[in-house]
Amino acid sequence: MVASVTDLRHGDAKHADPGRRTLRAAMFGFFVDMYDVYLPVVALAPAAGYFAPAGASTVEMATLTAAIFAVSLIGRPIGAIVFGVLGDRVGRRKTTVLVAAGFTICTGLIALLPGYSTIGLLAPVSLVALRLLDGIFLGGEYTAANPLAMEYAPREKRGVYGSLLNVGYPAALGSITVLTIVLLQILPSDGADSAYAVWGWRIPFVIGFVLSGAIFLYYLRSVPESEIWTKAEKPKKPLRILFAGRNLRRLGFAFLVGSGAWLTLDATVGIFASHFKSLGANPSVVNTAILISALVGIGMFPWIGAAGQRYGRRQVFLVLGAVNLVVAPTLLGLAVSGAKSTTMVLLCGCIVLLSTLAVWSVISAYLMELFPTEVRSSGYGIAYSLPSVIPALYPYYMIWLSGIMPYGYTPVVLLSAGGLFLMVGSWLSSDLRHIDLENA
Repeated sequence: MVASVTDLRHGDAKHADPGRRTLRAAMFGFFVDMYDVYLPVVALAPAAGYFAPAGASTVEMATLTAAIFAVSLIGRPIGAIVFGVLGDRVGRRKTTVLVAAGFTICTGLIALLPGYSTIGLLAPVSLVALRLLDGIFLGGEYTAANPLAMEYAPREKRGVYGSLLNVGYPAALGSITVLTIVLLQILPSDGADSAYAVWGWRIPFVIGFVLSGAIFLYYLRSVPESEIWTKAEKPKKPLRILFAGRNLRRLGFAFLVGSGAWLTLDATVGIFASHFKSLGANPSVVNTAILISALVGIGMFPWIGAAGQRYGRRQVFLVLGAVNLVVAPTLLGLAVSGAKSTTMVLLCGCIVLLSTLAVWSVISAYLMELFPTEVRSSGYGIAYSLPSVIPALYPYYMIWLSGIMPYGYTPVVLLSAGGLFLMVGSWLSSDLRHIDLENA
């Protein structure tokens, strides 16, 4: 018999098992999701010349790398809408199985792509197209999987559950950074014809393919459907319900918070590797800064999630918004000015990256509490993904800003803007940490 939510909350070990399985699956799924997101900006960045014509400028290379990263973020809202509706209508589990198959295939195909010297312009075009399709499927993954896990979470532990889901973010960032560092130490990486540029970067993608396949099999064989969803009324038109009344207002607040979260992310983690390397920073120092912040972030997430449960998600977002509005941009500016200094990049870079990572330890629980069961999958997915679209165009904002300021400092402006969005969105939001998801 499927465990009831009431039994799970009362701590019955037998009935808690489905909750543990869904939480493990969602944590692993989000790890794979974020691993896939950062493949281009960490593993592929040193080999970007493989997909570009000879003689491309530094700015052109940085823009190509950023565009490959951004296009998957643009695909996510599409996936959130399509698969969010599917998750509300036919089930969280079935939808997760479908999208896991999709992003497994996309990641595998990317690992097989030839370079510019072989097929010309078709190489970067194919890469961008597959990343877009990959983003659509990945947008559907957390749209279905995370509500499935959170609907099993005890109310008093929802903050910690949400942070554990998103701990896959720094864990994936750290894992792929370590893998890239090792590969760059072993394989020659100078030039578009180097061993790393031709085939070394494919290794992280093959690993991503295997991990994605494992997610598909785990959900197919071991994860039950959400009991809250099973008992709820199934809407025929979830989007009509979502974009009306209270749900629409809450979606607006979530859009502001999400825009801030994505903009701070893009202005730091999204650009860190390629931007600082273009400024002359030592690549090993840059990778070390990313790795340290990721490892610290893994330990930090549950504590911040617990703080959100105790003091309120809104209050935590207000604090993090202020940090990303004032403190982090100042430190980022110092890191840019001292890009060739190991101390400046490591010290300032780590603090800046951690200030961005911290936002994601709270966001899943915050978004999950905004929407009722009948539209929770579509509401969560759209509120999580749609705000990524405007920030995803950050390479072009940086180019525009370079007309009025030095290009190297343009991420500072974007980071401050993200902090402001976080503060405004959280200030308008309500504290919903005590609500019951089953009756929301």
